[in-house]
Amino acid sequence: MIASSWLLVAFPALGALVLLVGGRRTDAWGHLLGCATVAASFVYGLALFFSESLTQAADTTLWSWIPVEALQVDFGLRIDPLSMTFVLLITGVGLLIHVYSIGYMSDDRDRRRFFAYLNLFVASMLVLVLGNSFVMLYLGWEGVGVASYLLIGWYTGRPAAATAAKKAFLMNRVGDVGLAIAIFLMFSHIGSTNYAEVFAGIGDVSPGVVTAIALLLLLGACGKSGQFPLQAWLPDAMEGPTPVSALIHAATMVTAGVYLIARGAPIYNLTEDGRLVVAIVGAFTLLLGSIIGCAYDDIKKVLAYSTVSQIGYMMLAVGLGPFGYALAIAHLLTHGFFKAGLFLGAGSVMHAMNDEVDMRKFGGLARKMPITAVTFGLGYLAIIGFPFLSGFFTKDAIIEAAFGQEGWRGWVFGGTALLAAGITGFYMTRLMLLTFFGKPRWEGQKSSDGREYHPHESPPTMTAPMIVLAFGSVGAGAWLIGGGTLAEFLAPSVGALAESHDGVLPHAIIPWLTVLMSGLGVLGAWALFGRRSAEDSPRLAVERPEGVAWPVRAARKDLYGNTLNEALVATPSLWLTRFAVFLDNRGVDGAVNGLAAAFGGGSGRLRRMQTGFVRSYALSMLGGTVLIVGALLLVRFG
Repeated sequence: MIASSWLLVAFPALGALVLLVGGRRTDAWGHLLGCATVAASFVYGLALFFSESLTQAADTTLWSWIPVEALQVDFGLRIDPLSMTFVLLITGVGLLIHVYSIGYMSDDRDRRRFFAYLNLFVASMLVLVLGNSFVMLYLGWEGVGVASYLLIGWYTGRPAAATAAKKAFLMNRVGDVGLAIAIFLMFSHIGSTNYAEVFAGIGDVSPGVVTAIALLLLLGACGKSGQFPLQAWLPDAMEGPTPVSALIHAATMVTAGVYLIARGAPIYNLTEDGRLVVAIVGAFTLLLGSIIGCAYDDIKKVLAYSTVSQIGYMMLAVGLGPFGYALAIAHLLTHGFFKAGLFLGAGSVMHAMNDEVDMRKFGGLARKMPITAVTFGLGYLAIIGFPFLSGFFTKDAIIEAAFGQEGWRGWVFGGTALLAAGITGFYMTRLMLLTFFGKPRWEGQKSSDGREYHPHESPPTMTAPMIVLAFGSVGAGAWLIGGGTLAEFLAPSVGALAESHDGVLPHAIIPWLTVLMSGLGVLGAWALFGRRSAEDSPRLAVERPEGVAWPVRAARKDLYGNTLNEALVATPSLWLTRFAVFLDNRGVDGAVNGLAAAFGGGSGRLRRMQTGFVRSYALSMLGGTVLIVGALLLVRFG
């Protein structure tokens, strides 16, 4: 079956092609075709997963793509444990999001085109994870960027959506430059971009170049996965429809950076400095995302910054090298379940509340939307690390591995991850309380478009995927971590999971510390937003209270992430562009235009000397003769 693995990509790609070329003729059944093609990829992926042993990588070549002298790149796929894990995640969760979109986008006249973009997104992600070389990965990488641009900017009538799509596209280009230069270095020093040849030859490359490649790959990963300093595009991507938010933030695009570093494990294993930078970026980002998540009232933006934080946990884990590669993938898989469920639950709430996103206008929705409340609640318990749910097993394992490091690394990485776990408990409990419990604050109110609120449960096409994802939120972690199931399965791709021993803290107490920190966060949120006396608190006023503390103001400004990007990248680039335009206009164009003007003016003056009068020519000849005689006399007697 490996020889026909190209069908995994072909199904959704064909669906996108048919829906885009078919146009309005496919409106009646386009959404069904979109779901069917992803379902076909998922079923074929399952068959491939269970029919092959996958104990080692198997490459298959479809055709020679770039045969240019020394640069030989085949259009080929790699089937191994890592790629197949991502295939099942992308197609499985992607299928649930496709089904959910049938109900969510039912009133959109361009629903068929929306499903075409979803299919294109899934096909690009499959190319990214199945490619057998870094150039193939880059092809899928750019395809995902284009598809995300189209999906984030879906609501073309909203200027904010257009701005968010452009911001995501441009910020990802910054990271893509790093990935491209890393590929150039691989080819210049190893002579190939194929995984097998790069990993076989990377040991012969100088340590400095290996570290440079690792850091450039990290830059690419930061762009796609929304890690510092390229995280600012991710919350703005909430301008797209909620299914897009779930697709980008749960199972696909944001996980591409984690996949890139896990796939490059043989490179990172050779550079301790590279791994350290990855871990630092992950630790800083997970704390940054959790802090900002406390300040927003937009339900989707809170979940977006939650994604930034959870991806930070994964980046921290891969930065721990052999101690964390498999743990990062495990948390990535459980995150795919509970975060997709949370986003779809948020979409269900918006569907019932006239597309309202301000949590301060919700309250008491559990009675009106019991299925949404229960499924969302299970995702909430999973993400805060409630004992024996999926997030408890995978996030706790990463925190243990972080504390298992020696010296300052154990205290910094472990302490940061533990602190963020407590903050996660706070902002997610706040979201849960404001949305589903307490006094209904929507009664007697109207939305911005003048409609009254009539909350109701979503249709089965929306609730069924949420129920399936809730099961994954409950049990996926125990299955993945228990007995080392996933770690043993992934060993051929990322190496065996190194057992982390007691570092700065004994492992036995870390799970209790994690539960305690999360519990303190939950209690803090309940004290501020859950008590009966707090229901009419100014904190719930739709108009922001005056005189808020500067940490809150800073968090509401994304801890000045946009300001930093503008100061370090946007403004210098703008001034450089202006200088280049000035240099081009006044320098290059000025020199060319000046030379042309000099020749034109000179020829005009010479032309005026040609009068056509004999006396003028005779006078010129006399003048020339006098000059020549004078010069000769000067030479002779001077």
